Amino acid sequence: MADVRCKWDDRGELTGDVLLFGGPSSNLEATEALFSLARAQGIGRANRICTGDIIAYCGDPARTYALVRAECETIVAGNCERQLGAGAEACGCGFKAGSACDLASRGWYAHAAAQSGAWAVEMLGLPDMVVFRHNGLRYAVIHGGITNISRFIWPCSEEGVFAEEIAAIEAIAGRIDAVVAGHCGISFQRNVMGRLWINVGVIGMPPHDGRPETRFVVLGAGGVLIERLSYDHEKATTRMIAQGLTQGYEETLRSGIWPNEDILPRQLRQQPAH
Repeated sequence: MADVRCKWDDRGELTGDVLLFGGPSSNLEATEALFSLARAQGIGRANRICTGDIIAYCGDPARTYALVRAECETIVAGNCERQLGAGAEACGCGFKAGSACDLASRGWYAHAAAQSGAWAVEMLGLPDMVVFRHNGLRYAVIHGGITNISRFIWPCSEEGVFAEEIAAIEAIAGRIDAVVAGHCGISFQRNVMGRLWINVGVIGMPPHDGRPETRFVVLGAGGVLIERLSYDHEKATTRMIAQGLTQGYEETLRSGIWPNEDILPRQLRQQPAH
């Protein structure tokens, strides 16, 4: 059921290419590389949209947050923003209690929380959803799900999962043609109920495919393009190690493989590089 407390904004019509990205995850090097590409491609601040989780696994939460706020017009709250803004003790990522993901999250979340006090009110003001029009289609942007901000929705999730979320979104904002989401860390497109579901992936961590490049999306005249982002992952790894963030995600930046597969559906475990 749709949450009547959902905070949402309508950004109207966007023209030209639109940059869609999520999960900077305190990875300053990846975030700098993304905005450098955006400038080179002529995608201005007004056409840059983030699906949340600016702050997470990596070593530079303060500067990454400041950079995204300066360079990006539209940001949807992720679970990390909601939890940090509320002064919560955990990230609220949706990990099963006691799992390897849950245990590993405690190190980076504490590191981020120690630096987040000045941003709390700002984080709490971020919307749960934004809507915009582009090339005749109406898009809704969320984090994980609108029924649950930290819901993991995968390319192999049952159609009913997508249908439930689309229905909840439309109960709040009216008819949409496409959903833009993040959170799960793996980019994909899927058609459900005559709507397109686009997961933009995250720029701060690779998608468990054995390569260090991360993912983002450009929405243009030709449709949806899922792009790879190359950046100085060695520098980002060194920064994590220097900050004592050695729960396994520092090696993920190099290897492209997540430190564990607790959260992944069976179909997505140890998928080969492509």
